[in-house]
Amino acid sequence: MDLVTRAIGNLVPKLHKLLRDEYKLQKGVKAQIESLKRELESMQIALRTVAQVPHDKLHPQVKLWARDVREASYDMEDVLDTFLVRVDGGHQSADADKAKVKHLLERMGKMFSLSKIKARHEIASAIVGIKKQVEEIAKRRDRYRVDDLVANPAAAASIDPRLSSLYTKASELVAIDEPRDELIKMLDASEKEMKIVSVVGSGGLGKTTLAKAVYDKITTDMNISCKAFVPVGQNPDLKKVFRDILLALDKERYTNKTNFMILDERQLMDEIQEFLKEKRYFIVIDDIWEVQLWNKIRIALDDNNLGSKIIITTRCSDIAKQVPCSYKIKPLPPKSSKILFHGRIFGSVDNCPEQFSKLSEIILKKCGGVPLAIVTMSSLLANKSHDVTQWQVVCDSIGSGLSGSDYVHTMRKILSLSYFDLPSHIKTCFLYLSIYPEDYLIWKDQLIWRWIAEGFIKTSTNDDNLFEVGESYFNELINRSLVQPVYDPIDDRMIIGCRVHDMILDLICSLSREENFVTMSDDIDLKLSLGNKPRRLSLKDTTWPQTGMSQVRSIAIFHPSIGSVPSFSCFDVLRVLDLEGCSVKNEDHRKLDVGNLIHLRYLRLSGRIMLPPEGIEKLQFLQILRMGQFVSGDLAQRIFGLRRLMCLEADGIYPRPGNLLRNLASLQVLRELRVDEESVGAVEELGHLTQLRELTIRIHVQMDQSLCDAFINSLGNLRKLQYLVIRHPQPNDNPIKWQRWAPPPHLRLLMLTSVDSFPTLPKWISPASLPLLSTLCLTYVDNVRPEDIQVLGTLPALCWFYLGAKSGNLERPLQRFVVSAGAFPRATFCRFDNVVTLPSMFPRGAMPRVEVLELGLRMRDFISNGGFDFNELAMGHFPSLPGVLCGLYGSVNGEEGVTKVQQALRHAAEVHPIHPSIGFHCEKDDDY
Repeated sequence: MDLVTRAIGNLVPKLHKLLRDEYKLQKGVKAQIESLKRELESMQIALRTVAQVPHDKLHPQVKLWARDVREASYDMEDVLDTFLVRVDGGHQSADADKAKVKHLLERMGKMFSLSKIKARHEIASAIVGIKKQVEEIAKRRDRYRVDDLVANPAAAASIDPRLSSLYTKASELVAIDEPRDELIKMLDASEKEMKIVSVVGSGGLGKTTLAKAVYDKITTDMNISCKAFVPVGQNPDLKKVFRDILLALDKERYTNKTNFMILDERQLMDEIQEFLKEKRYFIVIDDIWEVQLWNKIRIALDDNNLGSKIIITTRCSDIAKQVPCSYKIKPLPPKSSKILFHGRIFGSVDNCPEQFSKLSEIILKKCGGVPLAIVTMSSLLANKSHDVTQWQVVCDSIGSGLSGSDYVHTMRKILSLSYFDLPSHIKTCFLYLSIYPEDYLIWKDQLIWRWIAEGFIKTSTNDDNLFEVGESYFNELINRSLVQPVYDPIDDRMIIGCRVHDMILDLICSLSREENFVTMSDDIDLKLSLGNKPRRLSLKDTTWPQTGMSQVRSIAIFHPSIGSVPSFSCFDVLRVLDLEGCSVKNEDHRKLDVGNLIHLRYLRLSGRIMLPPEGIEKLQFLQILRMGQFVSGDLAQRIFGLRRLMCLEADGIYPRPGNLLRNLASLQVLRELRVDEESVGAVEELGHLTQLRELTIRIHVQMDQSLCDAFINSLGNLRKLQYLVIRHPQPNDNPIKWQRWAPPPHLRLLMLTSVDSFPTLPKWISPASLPLLSTLCLTYVDNVRPEDIQVLGTLPALCWFYLGAKSGNLERPLQRFVVSAGAFPRATFCRFDNVVTLPSMFPRGAMPRVEVLELGLRMRDFISNGGFDFNELAMGHFPSLPGVLCGLYGSVNGEEGVTKVQQALRHAAEVHPIHPSIGFHCEKDDDY
């Protein structure tokens, strides 16, 4: 229902836009549009009412009517968009070079006007057809009394499928002892301290089962006076929750209590507090979905300083964060997964026939250690324990929508609770993940840009940034445990992508197929035979029908070849074209003529597509262009006219004289801009791109002082930058004066790789200027001082840094320094290149999370002045250090001296608690 509501929601504002005077529609057409708008708004209200009913309880007739509304909405939107694009597409921005185009516009004026007049006639005719279609749908709604049907009486009552978790026998539980004991240990506290622990994880991981195991284990062990296990679930009645708590605490007392059922929330909270006043209690609140609900329950469960215990279980990390202690439930390990799976099918692991072993491993890998998935699959296969072929069919189906069975239905129902609890705008974004193949790494930025191109991201004000709103949608899916986060290996706080568990993918593929949202390769022929119109295609092979594809809005091809795909120019309303995995042969290049794709918002071409597509300059509504090729010359000229671009990525972008980079004023991402002798003007043009969040630039030219100043001035205008990478492999006679630059406040990544050195560390490298900086790379600093290391250690968010000095630094005497015990609190990767450092300079408490450490050591510091104190090489105060790389500079005392130092370092690694690996690289120049 939410998908249908959203489809209509896209239509209404576009109809409203048509009523503006600028489109010069006839009065009769405007009246029809106004009438159509009102009818659609009425349908939208009806659909919102329908959307409140759980999907499995909707009457079949309501589903059919909603399907018709959805498909009609798509068709109507295509017609309206075509008109709006044709009329608006020729508009130039205010800062266009009017002098150059004035003569051309005068010559084309009449032709352009005729084109618009023709478009107005066509939209008038189309509105009449749309209105008839909507009227027919409205009549069908009245004819079948859709508003009265809504709920399906046969489905009105249902059993909560999670109840079985509460009544599983202890003997049937697998691998429960370790997490149960760990959770009990977390609950253990002093005699008076109250302890609250949240158990968080996605649906099906066994949160309820674990909480129940702890509940059953804790009896007199902790001198508990009373206890209660209370399931909550979605959309609970808070008064019922409070009554359930009281009944679980003392059933006899409250069953017979007069007026118990008519107490209001406040009275029930008072009753709970009074009952627990002088008792040491243990209460489990299972399956909480809302922070506000938990806050109210927490108020009722007063802390009486008697050492009471509370466990809450939830799928939502935002709720888990409301309590001081959280246990993130883990999937079953492979061995336990096999015991559970084979035990339910064959009685034990040993009884599994050899012919099922390989398939078992594949199925268990797809289950990913999720107990619900393992139990579902084992129940499904229990009656097929002698048929390898049927096992293979089930195995192949996982992740693309399993065929129905009672077990699969139960699993989907549990997992779907999280889906139906999502806000409507995020449901659409979540369902879109069905377009990706199984086990696919979905990059966060790419996904958000595709959501934007599809029109899924809506902002409440013009000031809202579409990408940032999309990022909040992505984070919501992470918080609700619906996707598995993939973290940046450099910054473990930064999520760079996600994966979808096979069972979740199975669910959304099933929903997507039912709602005609995304069509997979295998389903195309079936969809067409049923009269359905595929709207979004996910192609994992080269299967392609010859007809019935003109209404496709989105194409993602994950197969290397596009051999059987027809020319993309035939897809009249295509908005997203992703050819990430494709290579195009020369004979197929004609298929990449995209000039007719006037609706296209997103175009991605892999590096294996050697030639750029024809007609790219006509894509005036293109927002995202991602290419694996170089952009220069004529291609740059054509691309720089695409004024709505928000993201431009290529292997190298070379502006040329006359290519006005400032035309791309909407750009938020620019990778990788290259400046050479012919494109120095781009340095000044760059300052006009004030919306940039990400910039990668490579400079291949000697920059004189005026160009250096222009570069710093341009960077100073980019106040929204979060990621900045500058590569400058050529030395300058006039070094860039970095001290003049004031970094933007939200900078997270700064990489300055240049052969030009900084005299000293810039003063703007400080916690006040860079509070969010997590990645820093400075390859050449002329003079690294002890205070510079001190300052770096105070950057609160710094996770990865590389600090390089000129080799001449090594000629200076070793400057002793000791950073504070709390220095580098988040750093995981630290490299000092040509900067002489010793482990002893970082005391216990500094770098508590470091995993990779590279140090520079001079041989002469070990030999001179009667020998060096090898205790300074001790590394035991780095608790999480798996590896060290040491640079040994100089060859004093020859190979024997180097060997002694290496032995001392190896000894320091051997006595370290986790025995880090250690490596060496040596510079044998005696000048060191």
